[in-house]
Amino acid sequence: MIDQELARLRTHRRNIQRYRNLLQTNLTELERQFVEKRLIEEQSNLDSLVTSLPQ
Repeated sequence: MIDQELARLRTHRRNIQRYRNLLQTNLTELERQFVEKRLIEEQSNLDSLVTSLPQ
């Protein structure tokens, strides 16, 4: 169970970093809006996962 949670944490962190990197490239406004939305969703998912982990 813990291995799955750690894998999910890593996946969210990688996705967040990928989206941040994309935002530093030349995107159309529509692409930028999509990436920003996905970044917010990934960050929210990561925050929820972190708060649900046992202390």
